Amino acid sequence: MKETVVRFEKWEGLGNDFILVEAVPMTAEAARRLCDRRFGIGADGVLVIDRERRERPTMHVWNADGSRPEMCGNGIRCVAAYLVSRGTPQKALTIATDAGDKRCEVTRAGDRFDVLVGMGRARLGEPLVVTALGAEHRFATVDVGNPHAVTFDPYAEDTIDELGPIVATTPAEGINVEFCRARPTEQAEGACIDVTVWERGVGRTLACGTGACAVAAAACAQGRAPYGAPVRVVLPGGSLRITVAPGSLELLMQGPARRAFSGEVVIA
Repeated sequence: MKETVVRFEKWEGLGNDFILVEAVPMTAEAARRLCDRRFGIGADGVLVIDRERRERPTMHVWNADGSRPEMCGNGIRCVAAYLVSRGTPQKALTIATDAGDKRCEVTRAGDRFDVLVGMGRARLGEPLVVTALGAEHRFATVDVGNPHAVTFDPYAEDTIDELGPIVATTPAEGINVEFCRARPTEQAEGACIDVTVWERGVGRTLACGTGACAVAAAACAQGRAPYGAPVRVVLPGGSLRITVAPGSLELLMQGPARRAFSGEVVIA
């Protein structure tokens, strides 16, 4: 089997970390090896950037288990910041994804990047009801380019570890799961929601950008947050600001991206 030496950069958005490579043929097995935190580089996923085939750059996402999600919110912020750091002249750019084109605006201050992304429209679905651990659990479902199950019911941390993988694998195609707690308004400026994420194909992660969007959309639909105003979604790795437009449910996501290091790796 032919081995190829590939240049990569490691980026993270709120601790959700990725290996970025350009125009590299990727396989599920290669993605699993690269993401292995003991025998590989270590990451939650691989982002493959293709700038050759279309008029705009394209982002392809691979999870740590080798599966292919449609979209990654933290990942697209990292890709946008990477492109600007590599000399893309415009600070506003469009990136093609498997969930459609996404418009990004990048603000840079030294090695710090803040990225505003038009994430498209949230689509609210039928509730997902899961019977497990001796009880019935009800989740709102939201599609933001990939599927999410959102609950505001209180769960203990050990219960999340048990219930998360069960819910994530209930639909045949899998689903990302967000366990949420809305802070009292008197304790925060505007709506603020604490979230624990269980990502399909990954497990617990420090952050999920599309998950934050799904949480904000569900919160607005349930009257827990206002439409048209930024909702602060607090994840273990940090916070994102999500705005849900009234009527259209168009989503804006704002948050950081950071380059950690770069290097070379052999891909078989």
